[in-house]
Amino acid sequence: MPPSVVVTVSPARWMQGRLRVPGDKSISHRYALVAAIAHGRTALTNFAPGADCRSTLSCLRQLGVEVTEGVSGSVCSSGVLIEGRGVGGLLPASDALDAGNSGTTMRLLSGIVAGHSFASRLIGDASLSRRPMRRVIEPLERMGARIEATDGHPPLAVLGARLHGIAHHPDVPSAQVKSAVILAGLHADGTTSVTEPAATRDHTERALAAFGGRASVSGLTVSVDGHQRLEGRTLVVPGDFSSAAFWLVAAAATPGSRVEIEEVGLNPSRTGLIDVLRRFGARVEVEMSDADGGEPRGTIIVAHDEMRPVRISPEEVPGLIDELPAIAALAAHGGEVTVSGAAELRVKESDRITALVDGMRALGLTADERPDGFSIAAPRRPTGGVAHARSDHRMAMAFAIAALAAEGPSAIDGADAVVISYPGFFETLQGLTAPPARQGAF
Repeated sequence: MPPSVVVTVSPARWMQGRLRVPGDKSISHRYALVAAIAHGRTALTNFAPGADCRSTLSCLRQLGVEVTEGVSGSVCSSGVLIEGRGVGGLLPASDALDAGNSGTTMRLLSGIVAGHSFASRLIGDASLSRRPMRRVIEPLERMGARIEATDGHPPLAVLGARLHGIAHHPDVPSAQVKSAVILAGLHADGTTSVTEPAATRDHTERALAAFGGRASVSGLTVSVDGHQRLEGRTLVVPGDFSSAAFWLVAAAATPGSRVEIEEVGLNPSRTGLIDVLRRFGARVEVEMSDADGGEPRGTIIVAHDEMRPVRISPEEVPGLIDELPAIAALAAHGGEVTVSGAAELRVKESDRITALVDGMRALGLTADERPDGFSIAAPRRPTGGVAHARSDHRMAMAFAIAALAAEGPSAIDGADAVVISYPGFFETLQGLTAPPARQGAF
């Protein structure tokens, strides 16, 4: 295994600038997967540049889907073209489908290949191979597929079959599990429904509508009829709100700061952080622009004002699950952050509860680990230190934002993990913390 990359982050006096963040990772996955089972060509602009979404495209190619990346011109500027094969039209892969580090790829693709009459083997890296898959395996097997795993973990051997619709009631809210069952339901006879204990992001439902499909939503229940015909579309992926979260947190927490992020996704199931930052004491403005493909987008402006303690309750967690590492970084700048009801963090790319607590302690903060959350505070200015990202992109970015508040330079060990979702993160960080005369748009 090659040595991890170490990046040094220096303290910053402010965070200033106007920027756009990379295309939304969650939406890019879903647009690509739905495009693959639609009829005709789909053109996607601003497709997420990270390694996770590249894994999805690579798997689709192995399943007989024609995918062209880096397209320029009037149809799809700097984006991706996908020639769909229709529902049930994928071809057997000659080798294992490698999802890399992407749990979204493995779970959602499992739902699609489960409805094809061939066997598929899905593998991933060491981190993904530790992540639980039983919550996907159980409903897909109830629908008629057969799935072999190692104690509920990858690799997965999916033996596809003719599926039938089910009514699924998961115990834990998960947009990935919901999406896997919905995508399987498109290949099933009858109607498939998922009723969650709490609302999760609804990108899959919106993607189906964007491609001409139908997903009925009633309260916490989503239903789809099988064998729908989907049509290719030309769509623009909005900026990733979870990537923007790190800049929004940094601006909220650092005196004299103001950051403006344009063309970012403003899906209501993703923007709970805005309320958190207002509770923290920041000034937040939101300007809506449009809703291409059913996904609202616009501009967010965040400026520092006050700093108050932040408590995240269990009912808020499903809508903040990817933003919790960024929220934790608020504490480094003189705040206090307490999170409960977030045991789901333990089965992400790393055990994010342990990783956050260990990393923040290493940077000089006070941090307490709990079974389902954490409490982090900075009774004095952090000293700085060496924080280990543990191959987790969100840990690397959270520690970098926390390090801005330290007395001296800090090292982020494993900083290269940001390529999963935000390859240019550290270059943008440098630009936003530069003296005003050297700043610009990113």
